[in-house]
Amino acid sequence: QVQVMESGGGLVQAGGSLRLTCTTSGMTFEDYPMGWFRQAPGKEREGVSCISPSGDQTYYADSVKGRFTISRDNAKRTLYLQMNTLKPEDTAMYICAAPHECPAGPTTGASYWGQGTQVTVPP
Repeated sequence: QVQVMESGGGLVQAGGSLRLTCTTSGMTFEDYPMGWFRQAPGKEREGVSCISPSGDQTYYADSVKGRFTISRDNAKRTLYLQMNTLKPEDTAMYICAAPHECPAGPTTGASYWGQGTQVTVPP
């Protein structure tokens, strides 16, 4: 049984930082591109960032480029998202997934999805 579980979300003031973690089990983690999506109420799902199976290629949405850093530890089967200089518009549910393609867009499917972790940045 595959499990994908996010952690690290929370409430943070604008300009602050958070580090999201996605732990997995039951899947051959090192074989999959991995990524982060986010969904805010009333907005389309957005592909935030993704990383190739080996970790040598990364992609970022323009809205987070230069502020967020994705990384993975294949030995630990874990994905990370370091988020710096957070803005109110970053408020969303952040969802870890194994997307079918990378970069991932709003309609990109995934082999596995997590349940998400909420990030809130008040105005």
